[in-house]
Amino acid sequence: MSDSEGELGIFEEPEGFYEAEKEPSFVDYTLQGGSKLTLRLVGHNPLWGHFLWNAGRTIALHFETNPQLVKSKTVLELGAGAGLPSLISAHLSAKRVVVTDYPDAELIANLSYNIDACAAKLPIVAKGYLWGADASTLIDEVKPEEGFDVLILADLLFNHSEHGKLVQTVKNSLKKDGTALVFFTPYRPWLLEKDLAFFDLAKENGLVVDKVLEKVMDKVMFEEDPGDELLRRTVFGYEMRWS
Repeated sequence: MSDSEGELGIFEEPEGFYEAEKEPSFVDYTLQGGSKLTLRLVGHNPLWGHFLWNAGRTIALHFETNPQLVKSKTVLELGAGAGLPSLISAHLSAKRVVVTDYPDAELIANLSYNIDACAAKLPIVAKGYLWGADASTLIDEVKPEEGFDVLILADLLFNHSEHGKLVQTVKNSLKKDGTALVFFTPYRPWLLEKDLAFFDLAKENGLVVDKVLEKVMDKVMFEEDPGDELLRRTVFGYEMRWS
């Protein structure tokens, strides 16, 4: 993962400009009970939807270990990628799950594919959503409730320029007694303070932040990346509630 885009010469095509479109890939997630979910990842996407991120895996396991967090509750996931935490929530008897990502046709079609493949008869729906936008179309999915019991933000904090929009979405969609789970890995360790600035902004907007988890994964996601390897293997988990 790079923290900047390289500059191109004036007549220079970007690397890979003529490469054939990459095919989707598949990845398995084994539940604690032994059953398996096979998720499809988009072939390649500039919004990083072609990876199953460590924070998503960790939230999924966190829910399996603590099913009361989602059982009989309404759940909203932002920037979901393949949607693993949402799918697990549906399997753990969530009341209603709305799994969202940027309104790109390929991303949303892939989420719908995973729902059909892994949770076809469960109360879960995929929708496109721009962070910071009016959340009423999302809340319409759980009416007459006025928001969601649980929000999922998995590996989104590297989008530093989007922190304000993410906080705004939390404000617009989280019920007064709800909980937002924010799990992330500092894939660029030298920018960890910028990742953590999200929580300062959340506090400024009336949210209480508590660290609930720190888990070191077996290996890094991007082996060739620079920076502290331990940090790049670590998932930090936080909960946010209204003060």
